[in-house]
Amino acid sequence: MLTLLQINATVNTGSTGRIAEEIGQRAIAAGYASYIAYGRTARESKSKIIKIGSLWDIRLHGIMSLLFDAHGFASKRATKKLVRQIDSINPDIILLHNLHGYYLNIEVLLDYLKKKSIPIFWTLHDCWPFTGHCSHFMRYDCDRYKTHCHECPNRNGYPRSLFIDRSRHNYETKKHLIQNLPNLTFIPVCNWMNTVVAHSFMHGSKTKVIYNGTDVSIFKPANIEVCNRIKVRYQIPKKKIILGVASTWKKRLAYYDFCWLNEQLTHEYIILLVGMSEEQIEQLPEGIMGICRTENVQELAALYSLADVFVNPTYVDNFPTTNIEALACGTPVVTYNAGGSPEAIDDKTGIVVPKGDKDALKNAIVEVVTNKEKYTSEVCRQRAVDHFDKDDRFGDYIELFNKTLNR
Repeated sequence: MLTLLQINATVNTGSTGRIAEEIGQRAIAAGYASYIAYGRTARESKSKIIKIGSLWDIRLHGIMSLLFDAHGFASKRATKKLVRQIDSINPDIILLHNLHGYYLNIEVLLDYLKKKSIPIFWTLHDCWPFTGHCSHFMRYDCDRYKTHCHECPNRNGYPRSLFIDRSRHNYETKKHLIQNLPNLTFIPVCNWMNTVVAHSFMHGSKTKVIYNGTDVSIFKPANIEVCNRIKVRYQIPKKKIILGVASTWKKRLAYYDFCWLNEQLTHEYIILLVGMSEEQIEQLPEGIMGICRTENVQELAALYSLADVFVNPTYVDNFPTTNIEALACGTPVVTYNAGGSPEAIDDKTGIVVPKGDKDALKNAIVEVVTNKEKYTSEVCRQRAVDHFDKDDRFGDYIELFNKTLNR
């Protein structure tokens, strides 16, 4: 039996954790043994899971990152233990996801993989693998990743560093590690990321674009009875619903854009933000309702279905799964032109506006909500089914693995 090992910060929680879980399930269905090694949190999984390090390892790594800009270069002991476990498992395929997250030492891991003949794939959920510090350079429209990172303008962003800027050193180390890694194929999750890779030190590397997928059997238009229950549960008024969904809203520019929209739109609209903390909910202005983050995907699907429009005013993104979840539930999408976010929709399923143009955002929302005959639930749903069904997209991974192994 062939064996797949994935490495990610999480398992079956958060966007990348759910993606790793779904790929594992597809691999199992195709006859593979599936393992997922993770550093932070995990929910129940169909794969065999391996915890990397301890809570104290993560805390120490966080301190090293905060004080010395050493994100990805601590956790040596935990990573050496992982390497021994990889030797024991002896996988036929290794799929890397997010190696950042205060849990892994990339020098130890990649130096080990350099000595092996195992085919390695790396799904690019963000830009951290080829920058000297940040996971997304778009916040500052920085293009230093194209030549050489230094004096990172996003040093106080994730992963935060208080005093020291090691972006030049980190960039050089990553470049050396990755360029000397044999049998490596990158998997950008959108065409935008594929273009970015071509401008980074990873140019010329093997790549295969595979879009993220979603479970269209769960994310689907909810019936009226379910929607009414959700309305009653959260006391959602009978208004035109603008929905925003995020894993966290802390210090997100998108949150402030929603606040601006709330001041500009008439009282016939209500803004509903999912993923907020209790403290944030208490501080929301009139006209905006908050709901805590939920792992109940059926409930989330009902919230998508309730909305007249899903709005994603993202400034920093790769290929957000929230867009395709909304489409699968029959809800049109309005998004900023940031990263690969626009690639989820076409002119019949939503509108793309310039990043940060709040007036255009407002006008697009009104256009979509008042022209439902153009942006129909059926067309939105069909686009998700045709292009972003998880069984198809994550099946693309298995097809790629089989081809690599001549299976």
